[in-house]
Amino acid sequence: MIDTNPKKIEEVLTRAIKKIYPSKGKMEEILKSNKQLKIYFGIDPTAPNLHLDHGTNLLILKRFQKLGHQVTLLFGDFTARIGDPTGKLSVRKQLSKKQILENYKNYQRQAAKILDFNSKKNSVKIAFNSQWFGKMKLEEIMDLMSKITIQKIMARDIFRKRKKMGKEIFFHEFLYPLLQGYDSVKLDTDIELGGSDQIFNMLVGRDLMKIYKKKQKFVIAKEILEDPKTKKMLMSKSEGNYISLDEKPNNMYGRIMALPDEVIASCFTHWTEIPLNKIKQIAQDIKSKKLNPKKAKSILAKEIVTMYHNKSVAEKAEKEFNRIFKEKKLPSKIPGFKLKPGVYNILDLLVKTKIASSKSEAKRLVLQKGVKIDNEIQNDWQKDIKVKKGTIIQAGKRKFVKII
Repeated sequence: MIDTNPKKIEEVLTRAIKKIYPSKGKMEEILKSNKQLKIYFGIDPTAPNLHLDHGTNLLILKRFQKLGHQVTLLFGDFTARIGDPTGKLSVRKQLSKKQILENYKNYQRQAAKILDFNSKKNSVKIAFNSQWFGKMKLEEIMDLMSKITIQKIMARDIFRKRKKMGKEIFFHEFLYPLLQGYDSVKLDTDIELGGSDQIFNMLVGRDLMKIYKKKQKFVIAKEILEDPKTKKMLMSKSEGNYISLDEKPNNMYGRIMALPDEVIASCFTHWTEIPLNKIKQIAQDIKSKKLNPKKAKSILAKEIVTMYHNKSVAEKAEKEFNRIFKEKKLPSKIPGFKLKPGVYNILDLLVKTKIASSKSEAKRLVLQKGVKIDNEIQNDWQKDIKVKKGTIIQAGKRKFVKII
């Protein structure tokens, strides 16, 4: 049974949504028509984990699932081997089948924290685009290539930027928008959901649906959160600056607390299921200074840790965060590292204990006064440290090691 509640439809078409093609009005009409629609979100398993911004897509899909529509999560196990050129000024590194398989298993498990894959009435389906691309013959590929002009592909902003900079564009990168677009055809979808950085690819799919299926495909482009200072994506697999859906509770809580104050309201809207009227009130209270931004972030952090772990774990994470950052105490549990007592150069010590990945990183941490040994700030990167059992090494606000 399809739920046509106007308030629920309004939320699904506006919450965290930047643009709808051909229009929000036409999409609203079809959602009120009592017809079950097919919607999918495609993701290439190019990194080990999904992050909080992927969680936004999963929450949007969950809203469609609750309305009674058929949701498909498409894993681009074939296209991941090509690499989406979106936003890239250089060619992506291609992944092996083994890497992609390992990543996909993580993705499915993490997505299950939000989506219902076991519903008896309307469970989420899983598809892999290797199911069709792995079987395509040359004549089929040639036919697909004949549907879109080079001029159209070259109009893509990232290709124009590369051409202007004299950087190479490889032919397989030209194919990516076609392949993503063809996913829509093979799934015979009514709606494709993706980030606003995917609009070009999704609109290619809209064109291909008209050509192959003689039907209209709606495109929902989710808004992408940006860091207000760097203007880069707040969460990015390729940049490596993301909070994984598998992040340990204490780390997840702490990293959310470290987010810029300016994005708090948007993060509530994108990353939680808290009602929009409550989020509006939180934003107003922050603006009027009735609510401290740190307190607002603590509400956000606790809510998200509860979503991806559970309430009890979230309460413990909050308590641990307050212990370290408010009460200025050591963590209740510090990872142990077995090391023979003796004298070590501080850079060697930081690398040996895996506090730093290299001597250059270790030196940077020391020069930034980000290293404490037994609660004493270290500022000499050439210093020798006498290490004994029980010595506590700290880097930054969240990295601790105890010598055992």
